[in-house]
Amino acid sequence: MSRSMPALPAEAISPAFDHSKSVIAKDRGAYCKLLNADPRRPESFIQNLPFAPGDATAGTENELQSAVKGTPEDVDLPSIIAASNYLKNIRKRSLSGEAPAQLVTDLEQFLADNPGKIWENSWVRFPKGALNETAMRVLNHDLLEDKRAPQGPMRGDAHKFSFKREGQEFMRLPISYILKISLAQALGEMSPNLNLVRELGHRMMSHFSNDNTSPETFSFYTVKLRRKNRMGRGIAGETALRFLVCQALIQYANRSFKLLSHGQEAVLYMAPNPPTRQKTLNDLISDAFYRDLFMSPCLSGWDRGEDKHKYMALCHQVLSRSQLNAVAKLREAHIINNNLVVLPNTSNVSLANNGTHLSLGSLKLGKLLADPHSGFGAHDEKYLGDLVIKFCEHFLPLFVGTYSAAPYRLDFTDFHPEKALGYLPHELDFTHLRMIWRRWKKKAKLKILGQPCTPFGPLWLDRPLRKVFGLCGDFVPDFRLIDYLVTLKSTEESHALDGTLGNDLRLKRDLDALGVFDESMSLYLLYKQRQFAFMGFSGFEGRHYSLFESLSTDMVHAANLQTLITAYAFKCILNGKISHEDLPSDPFTESERRQIFFGAAIGIPTFFVNKKTRNRFMLRVLRDAKKMRFSRRYPGYLRVYNLEYRLALISMIRTEAQDLIELMGMEETVQDLEERVRFPEKFSAAGKLTESILEKANAKKPMELSGGEFAQAAEYYYRNDLRMKHMCEACDFLAEELERLDGKALLGRGRYRDMLNAVLEGEGALQFLSRVKLDILRGDAPASVLERFLALCILAVGAQLPEYERILNEPDEKSLERVFPAPIHSA
Repeated sequence: MSRSMPALPAEAISPAFDHSKSVIAKDRGAYCKLLNADPRRPESFIQNLPFAPGDATAGTENELQSAVKGTPEDVDLPSIIAASNYLKNIRKRSLSGEAPAQLVTDLEQFLADNPGKIWENSWVRFPKGALNETAMRVLNHDLLEDKRAPQGPMRGDAHKFSFKREGQEFMRLPISYILKISLAQALGEMSPNLNLVRELGHRMMSHFSNDNTSPETFSFYTVKLRRKNRMGRGIAGETALRFLVCQALIQYANRSFKLLSHGQEAVLYMAPNPPTRQKTLNDLISDAFYRDLFMSPCLSGWDRGEDKHKYMALCHQVLSRSQLNAVAKLREAHIINNNLVVLPNTSNVSLANNGTHLSLGSLKLGKLLADPHSGFGAHDEKYLGDLVIKFCEHFLPLFVGTYSAAPYRLDFTDFHPEKALGYLPHELDFTHLRMIWRRWKKKAKLKILGQPCTPFGPLWLDRPLRKVFGLCGDFVPDFRLIDYLVTLKSTEESHALDGTLGNDLRLKRDLDALGVFDESMSLYLLYKQRQFAFMGFSGFEGRHYSLFESLSTDMVHAANLQTLITAYAFKCILNGKISHEDLPSDPFTESERRQIFFGAAIGIPTFFVNKKTRNRFMLRVLRDAKKMRFSRRYPGYLRVYNLEYRLALISMIRTEAQDLIELMGMEETVQDLEERVRFPEKFSAAGKLTESILEKANAKKPMELSGGEFAQAAEYYYRNDLRMKHMCEACDFLAEELERLDGKALLGRGRYRDMLNAVLEGEGALQFLSRVKLDILRGDAPASVLERFLALCILAVGAQLPEYERILNEPDEKSLERVFPAPIHSA
């Protein structure tokens, strides 16, 4: 220890805890027996842990950013706004003096002034006659009020999806649904002798859905994480392939639905933060009109889509209300000390942020829960699951900025606490909230003549202050995690992670009464349990991923580390090293560990831990943290560097999980992690994304740019260069699969040769990909090529499914419906 290092209580950091009062200590032997994981037999113990290689499965859900290129006259979003009653009404109110004329001017300028002709999250419009019979049949089914009643009425809002222009009927649909209907269109054009491809393609349609604003897709197949397949590489490959399929579907829609000939080009890419222009528009219109423009109609994925759409409108209202309620909490926390505040908009854009949810499942836990006589029930799953979540939350700072990021530049005028702190008042205890705000202001150098200063509100005052005193604002590595409600703090009476069934429902009722949340909504957590009774598998969902700079490196290592830490949690539980007593569930202790995560997202270098914390596991980690000292500002608290804390976590993983690292073959992942943590500018996702964005803006540092300039450069980079990089990576993954397909066809196995010949007319799969790859990357491939490419991708998906591969290996015809009695599910 350094001289400034405080001596921590030995009884708090000793590995040998007293579990005499611990429920897990009493039941631990029973759990070890059920899982066939005996700590007294080290080798078999780690091999039989939940989430060990061969037991873990993975699936992802990806939220994508969509946009439509075109003039205001051709694109749906500006056309709808220009013709809306909302604009007509504010014009009339402006003329009568009931509304400021500037509001009309600003909205008209928004429609007219768009040099890039990019309209994020716009719908598309095209002639109804462009739909073939298959696509029309799918659309009519999805427009039903209840899809389980084919003869029933249509949705009450079905009229919103069509209109007439010059006597011709047009459709208007969101990009999220265009993905599904484009696949239906392509399948309808395929040859009848591709019946297996068409059947599987129809089943893949259910994986294109969305309930927020952006298009969402989830895994076509569940990936088993095995060492021989390089663990996380499998789920990264599936994600990349699905992204490539989405790109092909968008390009196919541009041609097949005649979007290009009607002045529109739809694009799809990965971007973490809500678009700047959408934020601008949100400040100009009402919350009801915003929901009408941007909330998903939920055409796909739900039997009663209109009901789901209403639920999502409720989510938007609740989050908007929560942001307003956060202002009162800031007043209670003495962060706002007067009545001079800038009220957040009554309409919130946070649902337009995009990330990746990575779910892990345990086959062993699922098998036990499926057997009513196993002795392992929902209460056991919940008890262990809550403990795993609390354990894993300590390690989440390792992921922030390292594997995914959302770089963001805040100007001085953005530093109103009621805006910059986002939903943190609902996520952290007031003590930690004040600490974060003070450190953030210090990091951003918000001082005038040595005194802390934040914007006053009026731009005519704040802009001169910024210029005279050189108040530049700040740059943060992952603003998405601050700008969105990613988790909810427990209340004193209801703890979300205390290991008891129904604790989430009790917490939601408390939060509903406080005006923070709605009990009908799913509880938000950073690392969320996926319970067998609701999901059909038992596992955990990582919801902390923003944007991966690389799918082939960042995502692979992120999936590896998530799997390693989850298995490590079970190891510590079953060998008696952690229990619920070591990780209390009270709101303060919960906030104490989560502040580190949010501080990492902001880029704050230090955090503070009460030296008498009840979190004994936290003290174990801090035992190895360097440069730690007692805080002079906060008596009774330890000041800890975020970097040293993360290095201590890596040291703990290397020491205590070395057997798991070797079993999973993750030596490279742990080494890569340390490089990212020690040298973030060069190796981390945040560093690589920021460097590429600055290159687009011809700048060397983020602070050389204004917030608007940085955001504009970031959005351009995501939409063009990064999209191309992700597509190239996806083509590499696809090439590996096609090489295997070519091999099977060459060996004459089953009907592989016949299927590939039917798709490619004698050309090899790899040869075809090599020939058309450049056209697909540039978006120049004709519809006929895209149809064959999609058929090939569907075959590649089918090759991952044992049931489908078995059919292709059999010489006799069988019905695919018998082989796939239920839809393909993500983990």
